[in-house]
Amino acid sequence: MPITLKNILGTRDLAREDISTILDTANAFKEISTRPIKKVPTLRGRTVINLFFEPSTRTRTSFEIAGKRLSADVINITGSSSSTVKGENLIDTARNLEAMNPDIIVIRHACAGAAELISHFTKSSIINAGDGAHEHPTQSLLDLLTIQEHKGSLEGLRVVIVGDIAHSRVVRSNIFAMKTMGMDVRLVGPPTMIPFEIERLGVEVGHNLAEAIRDADVIMMLRIQTERQNRFLLPSLREYSNLFCLTSEKLERAPEDILIIHPGPVNRGIEIALDVMQDKRSLILDQVTNGVAIRMALMYLLLGGSDNGLN
Repeated sequence: MPITLKNILGTRDLAREDISTILDTANAFKEISTRPIKKVPTLRGRTVINLFFEPSTRTRTSFEIAGKRLSADVINITGSSSSTVKGENLIDTARNLEAMNPDIIVIRHACAGAAELISHFTKSSIINAGDGAHEHPTQSLLDLLTIQEHKGSLEGLRVVIVGDIAHSRVVRSNIFAMKTMGMDVRLVGPPTMIPFEIERLGVEVGHNLAEAIRDADVIMMLRIQTERQNRFLLPSLREYSNLFCLTSEKLERAPEDILIIHPGPVNRGIEIALDVMQDKRSLILDQVTNGVAIRMALMYLLLGGSDNGLN
């Protein structure tokens, strides 16, 4: 069943049925990426523009691969190659792209609300690939797909998210999506990196990593986002690592079947130890694989996908 939304601006907008449809569709699309010829004609004749004003490896490449595997024409534009460097504002950029009649515009921008802003000035479907510290819905959806693959049901799972909560758009999208799917969310980090009154979103807050993971089903480690900080929030990275880096010693206190995920990029030895990254319970590369499937599913569903999309 197609989703009813025109845009994917955040997981806060997604109903439980929407998320389930996206995950089911993505799971079906995963098989395409294992074929010798990884392409289906589903979106032939459609145009997808990737408009990225911030650096990206996984997300931008994933969107490009997703579009091309569905046979869409994919155009990539970076901030440095756009007319914004000549003074053009974001609204005018969106209007000019709209004049070329694309079907989907994928946007990543440093300012919160950028994706929603351009959605008011274009008929194209907009997918938010990350807007400041606000939301990153496709990352959350691929996280859910990865967890679902290994745990079956999402309902009732206990997830611990650790690190720079205040500056993470991934956290916000995951809180909204995970709570919608009936999951319990616990946030752990230094007090200076946890937003005031975030408990109002229905989450628990703590500051002791080893204690927080004792009964957890999933642990998500986050990168310290120094590029979004305008003041020092930590005495030192060494102290942060001593308290909040996921090491094999801390992991001994967790259940044996706990899953370890990370949205990337990873700063090894700061938020997660090298040996933990290589642990069989670490699903970081599974997340990358699932990112392609999730983005294929969203493009397909936004453009009115039907049952013949896999052929």
